[in-house]
Amino acid sequence: MNQAFRDAMIAGYALSEPGVVIGSPMLDGAPLNDARVQVALSMLNRHGLIAGATGTGKTKTLQLLAGQLSKAGVPVFVADIKGDLTGLAAPGDATNPKLQDRVASLAWTFQAAGHPVEYLSLSGKLGAQVRASVHSFGPLLLGKVLDLNETQTSILALVFKYCDDNDLPLLDLKDLGATLKFLSSDEGKPILADYGGMSSASVGVLLRSMVVLEQEGADVFFGEPEFEVEDLLRTTPEGEGIISILELSDVMDRPRLFSTFMLWMLAQLYESLPEAGDLPKPKLCFFFDEAHLLFDDASEALMDQVERTARLIRSKGVGVYFVTQAPTDVPSPVLAQLGNRVQHALRAFTPEDADALRKTARTFPTTDFYDVERTITSLGIGEALVTVLSPRGVPTPLAATRLLAPDSLMAPLDEVQFRGRIATSPYQAKYGVTVDRDSAYERITARLAAARTAAAEAATRPAAAPATPTGPATMTPAQQQREIARQARELAAQRRADERQRAAEARAQRAAERAQQRTIDSAIRTGGRVLTSRVGQDLIRGVFGTLFGGGKSR
Repeated sequence: MNQAFRDAMIAGYALSEPGVVIGSPMLDGAPLNDARVQVALSMLNRHGLIAGATGTGKTKTLQLLAGQLSKAGVPVFVADIKGDLTGLAAPGDATNPKLQDRVASLAWTFQAAGHPVEYLSLSGKLGAQVRASVHSFGPLLLGKVLDLNETQTSILALVFKYCDDNDLPLLDLKDLGATLKFLSSDEGKPILADYGGMSSASVGVLLRSMVVLEQEGADVFFGEPEFEVEDLLRTTPEGEGIISILELSDVMDRPRLFSTFMLWMLAQLYESLPEAGDLPKPKLCFFFDEAHLLFDDASEALMDQVERTARLIRSKGVGVYFVTQAPTDVPSPVLAQLGNRVQHALRAFTPEDADALRKTARTFPTTDFYDVERTITSLGIGEALVTVLSPRGVPTPLAATRLLAPDSLMAPLDEVQFRGRIATSPYQAKYGVTVDRDSAYERITARLAAARTAAAEAATRPAAAPATPTGPATMTPAQQQREIARQARELAAQRRADERQRAAEARAQRAAERAQQRTIDSAIRTGGRVLTSRVGQDLIRGVFGTLFGGGKSR
């Protein structure tokens, strides 16, 4: 073994604090077991990337990291797109010949172990039902789910504003649908003019998009009880971090829904967690599988918010890890935030693949031991180029690494065990029953019914004759005309006075909003803790382009 390589690996990956072991460095295909490629727990909130072609072992790397983090007392959230991570709850098969070969080549002692796991599901079929209110989801992310353009999303934001102003809680899609139908009706059209001149045709587009979403079955996701992100931060009495697995195999044909849900969850975490700075270990590690789905067809505004969240949430003690096929799937501003890299093999079958390979190679630290482009294409299954941040915050030497095998089952959990764990989960009691409280649908329906009743009563009431000093019966036609004209003038004057009053109130409201925005901007600059009040909710809407309040609408 090259002595310079040995010295570089031992010095680069030596730790004097707890860490997560990834594997052994290799040179010319031979592993160096005198040194272990590892990353300090204190650096795992610096975010990371796990990339590689299909079948190279990305999911098993995720499983390896999740299991070791759980043992170290770090809660983990994992998006399971294909349904093959349920085995994290069961011990691995120590008799597997391939696993035995891997363990022997690494001179590693394998100890099979399962981990504490909770299963979550957007549909409620594969785990505890996860819901979010329409109000806390906000117009920006909801616009992505509904596949709206920027203009339509801005109109949706005005609809949210109307509901905020008129005490109409948006909890589920039924509430949003009732609001949109009302605003596009004859009764609601005058209101549209007061909120930026929204056309009824645009409101109709929103309504049709929402109907499509309901037909896809996504309506079960919106509602109450809303999922509390604090449940992701739990540990067992023994101190192990609980792994929350969001099972998405039954909704994988709706990537906009589950990708934006995970962005919503990150925003909720950002709001609810206090500033933490540098910690001995993260409060939570968050793994996005198939991360390219987050960025496909994303608007510029949404991309800005993803980048901002990646930068800001680190200081809350949360590490975010993107799992995808190529680093080029992740936008450059986000990629720049990822300090820990595990790059599995890439294949170059097309000119576009070759370009992506060259771009990927240029993103790694320079090395005297590898031709990076050639090495990336020659890595085997369960092997990867690794560089992480050392406790001093500098990148470790690039190491072609043979990865350890996960200690948990590298296959889906048995169906009977899987269903049994779901049924006995404490989440089932907490989130299993839908709650439908008084909200926009009920309030709009009640107001319309009351208005129709009042109109019907007015229509059946006999009209009163104009009064004069001598009585209506004695008025001449000329007097009647003068009385009608007088009443018309009084009505017009009253309307003008009402309009002036409304204009004054609107000016006062705009002034208050500007003052509030200045307060919000000041709070963002000083990095203070985000309040959970309505002002705090407005701040999150500024930070993430929408309202992600931890509380419910009132």
